[in-house]
Amino acid sequence: MFNQKDISIVLSGEAGQGIQTAESLLLRLFKLSGLHVFSYSEFMSRIRGGNNSTEIRVSPERVNSFCGRIDVFVSLHEGAMERHYDRISRNTVIIGDPAHIHDRFRDGDHTLVEFPLRETARLVGGPIYANIIIAGIFAALFAMDISFVKEQLRRFFTKATEEMLSKNIAAAEKGFSLGKDLFLARGIEFKLSRADQVKGELLLNGADAVGMGGLAGGCNFVSSYPMSPSTEVLVFFAQHGEEFGVVVEQAEDEICAINMALGSWYAGGRAMVTTSGGGFALMVEALSLAGSHESPLVIHLGQRPGPATGLPTRTEQGDLLFALFAGHGEFPRVIFAPGSFEEGFRLTQRAFYIADKYQVPVIVLTDQYFIDSNYNLPDIEVERGLERNHIVKTSADYLRYKLTGSGISPRGIPGHGQGIVCALSDEHTEGGFITEDFSVRTSMVNKRWAKMAAMEHEILPPRLYGPENYRYLLIGWGSTLNVIREALAMCGRDDTAFLHFTQIYPLHKEAAPLVSKAGKKILIENNATAQLGAVLKLYAGIDVDSKILKYNGMPFMLEEIVEVINKLS
Repeated sequence: MFNQKDISIVLSGEAGQGIQTAESLLLRLFKLSGLHVFSYSEFMSRIRGGNNSTEIRVSPERVNSFCGRIDVFVSLHEGAMERHYDRISRNTVIIGDPAHIHDRFRDGDHTLVEFPLRETARLVGGPIYANIIIAGIFAALFAMDISFVKEQLRRFFTKATEEMLSKNIAAAEKGFSLGKDLFLARGIEFKLSRADQVKGELLLNGADAVGMGGLAGGCNFVSSYPMSPSTEVLVFFAQHGEEFGVVVEQAEDEICAINMALGSWYAGGRAMVTTSGGGFALMVEALSLAGSHESPLVIHLGQRPGPATGLPTRTEQGDLLFALFAGHGEFPRVIFAPGSFEEGFRLTQRAFYIADKYQVPVIVLTDQYFIDSNYNLPDIEVERGLERNHIVKTSADYLRYKLTGSGISPRGIPGHGQGIVCALSDEHTEGGFITEDFSVRTSMVNKRWAKMAAMEHEILPPRLYGPENYRYLLIGWGSTLNVIREALAMCGRDDTAFLHFTQIYPLHKEAAPLVSKAGKKILIENNATAQLGAVLKLYAGIDVDSKILKYNGMPFMLEEIVEVINKLS
């Protein structure tokens, strides 16, 4: 029935109905049966009720971006269809309890598969089993073996009681039977080719990628105050910290969290703070403290729409300029913005290397879309040597802030050698003692900024996708990577390329010539003020010709970018 290369499934219901459980289970079932998967969850800021949804794309080819098209829509409660009207087409198969399907779709032009889901779940063991019934239906539609499904349920629900496990298995069996009786009999099935190598690939979300990159970078201390979407990174370390020797501390507030991290670096640790916009706002004074006493520091900043609490569970690329200019006074920093999970891993690993080597704060910018997406990918190679620290054994005449040509002073830690290791917020002498000498002040400011020149050879250039001889150039950063790449591939134009920035500050010297050679420059950002455009103007002297901006709390859909590309002329 479906001829496109991938199937887009949307599950929609209330918080508390187990949509995320169904998402996790289905991703596992699809991948282990040899299919590529992608999912993105969007949810309201509430524990119960509201309207949450998850999109799952299933394909014989690699998929890793959000699309607007819905091939199968699963309605799990009365209000499940309200926010998806414009995405449900006449080609969409609509599944659900009759009471959960809106009358506007009962026009004879839509494919409806109605059955008493609520009552069926009640007979199995209760309403909470509706999600497993749905998983069983999709197992049948994708031609899985029921014994495979039952085995994965046993592995998935490892902490469930025997009674709960048996009810989940019964629910899956019931769904599997319904799939055959209600769908296959009507010719609704999904015949996608499988690839055995997919079964052994990694299945990650963005938080996993950042967390694993931190481990590869030698992170051994994480402090945080929970705040969506960055909490998932804290959860990753809480789950795996003991195994990898990482001290994980949930602080009483964000101010405490960042000062704990600074204390860890001062003592020789390799610390990361994970936070979101409002939490980062509270950390700004301590960020300046890191600039003053030249402490390494890694901050993961998971963006969400502001101002204030804003839309706390949605996505936006709204904190780039905040990250760039946060803090009083002037001091160097580095900002990375991964677009893929591979980049999330490598850039977080690299953040620890850069922070340690150059004694500067490094900010890793992600967003809710990045953190709460899932997809499979091959093994990631770990770059060796980046976890090495740059701590020296101090002598009796040690100067913590010794003036050097590179701006990088030898960094000692207390107790490792004979020297006194000072760290204070006031301006200081080479030895680290307070001063108000104007010439020393000038020397120290110049010293700190000299690090920017010293790290110039380590700045990451933007990456060009598409033809080298381009007339039109799409420009983006961070999490827009995969959706723009897929749209560009779908359109197949030989006059259009995409330039993606993973290091926002400092900018690579190649940025200006790569952008300037385009006849028309189109900036694509998930914010209202084109913040990367401001950075390009300020640091590269570049103006763009047009801006495609989205700031309603949702990521760009594949179709939106395709429309932009197709209109280029």
